[in-house]
Amino acid sequence: MKQKRIKIIPFKTNDLKTFELCRKIRTNVFIVEQSVEEEEEFDAFEEESQHYLLMLDEFAIGTARWRATDKGVKLERFAILEEFRGNKYGEFLLKKVIEDAAQAGDYLYLHAQLKAVDFYARQGFMKIGPQFEECDIRHYKMELTINR
Repeated sequence: MKQKRIKIIPFKTNDLKTFELCRKIRTNVFIVEQSVEEEEEFDAFEEESQHYLLMLDEFAIGTARWRATDKGVKLERFAILEEFRGNKYGEFLLKKVIEDAAQAGDYLYLHAQLKAVDFYARQGFMKIGPQFEECDIRHYKMELTINR
């Protein structure tokens, strides 16, 4: 059986073709599956964010982004298409995003959906603060401090 090739493509929104693949994944995962409003999903931070597209052979299967904030570096919009979940593809993507985002700051944080808290915890993120809701979905803030 042929080995699957994983490729992670960093990009900015001016790469319209790649951003459109990213938009399709986020639309499928967040808007269709999770009923997030399109205006909430695609926000004012798209252009300033560093985006990633996860490819499996020739298929776009996942995406994520990070951006610098006044609190630290925020990792966001992690999405893997449903049929590809549970195969560690998300770990590959998260590790690459952490590696790159750590160049922008020592304090990384994210808002983890309740069902993804364990996934992020396995990568070293710690829950901080109380549970909260964003887009009618329960979350915890999680942080990762980079030791240099």
